[in-house]
Amino acid sequence: MNEEEESVDDLFARLPEDGRRTLEQIGMGLPELRRMAARDGGMRQVRGVLSEFTTEPRTRRPGDDEGPAERTAVRPWSLLSVAAVTGVVLTGLSTLALHETALLVGAVCGLGVLFAAFRTRESRGGLALRWITVAAYAVLVIAGSFGTQQWYLRLRGVEQPVTIAEPLHQWTHGTRETYCRVRLRDGSVRRVLGNRENCADRVGLKDTAVVDPAGHYRPFLGTKPEIGGTAGGIVALGAAVVLILAPASAVALGRGPRTNQPRGERTGGRAA
Repeated sequence: MNEEEESVDDLFARLPEDGRRTLEQIGMGLPELRRMAARDGGMRQVRGVLSEFTTEPRTRRPGDDEGPAERTAVRPWSLLSVAAVTGVVLTGLSTLALHETALLVGAVCGLGVLFAAFRTRESRGGLALRWITVAAYAVLVIAGSFGTQQWYLRLRGVEQPVTIAEPLHQWTHGTRETYCRVRLRDGSVRRVLGNRENCADRVGLKDTAVVDPAGHYRPFLGTKPEIGGTAGGIVALGAAVVLILAPASAVALGRGPRTNQPRGERTGGRAA
């Protein structure tokens, strides 16, 4: 059957289901198309209308959405946000027991973040926002691993007099390292947060340290203003803002009108 011999019913039957449904919703269902075809030159008009809803193969361009349609929805970006925030929180909590090595926890959780990231869409800014989110996560994990103890002591730490204790000597990567320790008022000896070069020569002398009242974090040998960590806190705060805004921006862009789709797709047709 050539194009001229095709009836309205044949042309309508070849449309995708959602295209037929859309035509019926706008009052251009099969009965109306039959009446249109009965007029002089009507079949030409019918073909023109139906061509807007006909499925046409479209060559995929770099950055187009891939995989299931849900990638353009809120869910994948929500999963990425939850995975990233969970990883950051777990890394921060791990510093209570692991201190700086909590970075390993962040690295393990980062595998889940990457898995969630690859399920987000690539088009309409999604590819860039995906990696911006991952980068923000990495910055937060690194900053949290090395800065949580400092931030906590600045906020909750208490200054108290301590006595410089005998330092601890350990071999690390083939090098003999010296770790300063202090004796607290309760008689316990704790390794300090960071090292002072002159602590090994001051055993038995009195000094001031910032101590965690709960005993979770190592004491800092010095006063609160000497703790530092301000720059790292600012960087971490900026990364946290990015971690929130990047997925939110991706969702907002994903809900915007498509400008590169064929007219049939925008009005109800479906591309293969």
